Amino acid sequence: MRLRNIPGATEAIANSSFCIDNPTEYKGQWNEFFGNNNPIHLEIGMGKGRFLMDLAALHPDINYIGIERYTSVLLRAVQKMDELQLPNVHFLCVDAKTLDEVFEKDEVSKIYLNFSDPWPKDRHAKRRLTSHQFLDVYEKFLKSDGNIEFKTDNIDLFNFSLDEINESEKWNLDAHTFDLHHDSSMNEGNIMTEYEEKFSSKGNKICKLITSRIVK
Repeated sequence: MRLRNIPGATEAIANSSFCIDNPTEYKGQWNEFFGNNNPIHLEIGMGKGRFLMDLAALHPDINYIGIERYTSVLLRAVQKMDELQLPNVHFLCVDAKTLDEVFEKDEVSKIYLNFSDPWPKDRHAKRRLTSHQFLDVYEKFLKSDGNIEFKTDNIDLFNFSLDEINESEKWNLDAHTFDLHHDSSMNEGNIMTEYEEKFSSKGNKICKLITSRIVK
């Protein structure tokens, strides 16, 4: 994915109190970092962060951490947080494949994956955030009673994700729909992302699945 470089983005992120530098130092100590024992939820590939910040405003009793590896995108979230000043939101500028170096076993209660890059070429399948390679990473820090919620309008990516979960001996497919906005059960309390609004306004159906770990 090619992104426009924004001059000063890296420096602004490094200087932001909402962006955590050297996050591996807090592994196993994230509740101490937030100063409470509230659950920790992640959004991986959060983009400009509107979804995460909307959730955080609605649920002040949950700690939210947004993961975004591109500084030019994360900058927009930082600018928005400068306005909102939500105490239960922080950001990490890291690659998702290294998250098991950042979070300890059972440290995270929920993971959100929203409109992730589909990486359509077969040779790039392992880069998809719902691939078994990434599921193996999430398993290392997601609580036994935690879950992952994934939304996309890309049917090929969604079918791939269903296959990865169904073929796994470590994950259970709790629920799924191919038309979220017309599924009264799964759409209850749904917070829309910017992409979700954009794609659904064009008539694209939104797919969603929820998966949890199989604990033996």
